[in-house]
Amino acid sequence: MSAVLRNNVRLLGPENAAAPAIVFAHGFGCDQNMWRFVAPRFAGEHRVVLFDHVGAGGSDLKAFDPQRYSTLGGYADDLLELLHELDLHGVVFVGHSVAAMMGLLAANAEPDRFSGLVLVGPSPRYIDDEGYYGGFSANEIDELLESLDSNYLGWSTAMAPVVMGSAGRPDLGEELTNSFCRTDPAIARQFAEVTFRSDNRADLGKVSVPTLILQCSEDVIAPREVGAYCNANIPGSTLVVLDATGHCPNLSAPEETFAAISGFLRTG
Repeated sequence: MSAVLRNNVRLLGPENAAAPAIVFAHGFGCDQNMWRFVAPRFAGEHRVVLFDHVGAGGSDLKAFDPQRYSTLGGYADDLLELLHELDLHGVVFVGHSVAAMMGLLAANAEPDRFSGLVLVGPSPRYIDDEGYYGGFSANEIDELLESLDSNYLGWSTAMAPVVMGSAGRPDLGEELTNSFCRTDPAIARQFAEVTFRSDNRADLGKVSVPTLILQCSEDVIAPREVGAYCNANIPGSTLVVLDATGHCPNLSAPEETFAAISGFLRTG
């Protein structure tokens, strides 16, 4: 199957833009719609690529293979297949949440395909470890996954506002709840397992392209300690701490997010 069809790719901006193409990837429980306030603003000068991970949004659900997507590497392979099919080189990859590590893995595998990485709320490991603070204990992740098993809709309703972290914007929490609820529960459960049990700390030091880390000032999913860890372990990376709170600045603070990415593109 065509990767473009499988991943419901949408292209914006000039086909032969002089500026590098920008590829936007969404996180857990979301789809490409989560970039609607940011991505189109780059389409004047850049080719913009939006897509849905297999199992999310308008992707082909029949393409979901539990074995292929048992690690983040399967999603990284999808990204590389997209870049090959679209014949794109030197792209700037913008990944939100767990998609940040997918892009990082893809860039480590084929660095010539990338000219930069923008990691929005990244975490190489969510579970605390000796000498490392990820924000969650192993028991907390076990409980999270158990609640997904027992009551996915209830979990979605309770978790989405916490993840969004914008108390003054209940509409955004409701949007994320609805996005979670549109995802097939079985696929969401596996994606959550892969996400929250991943450990990509060893991959950070292999990055060879310019990297911007966008960290929200308060984020229960990816705390500031995690952003600082990424910055310390990705060679030559730049850390920008946003005024935005929560885990989804692409929705809650699109102006600030756009400005930070634009600044990175200018300096790159």
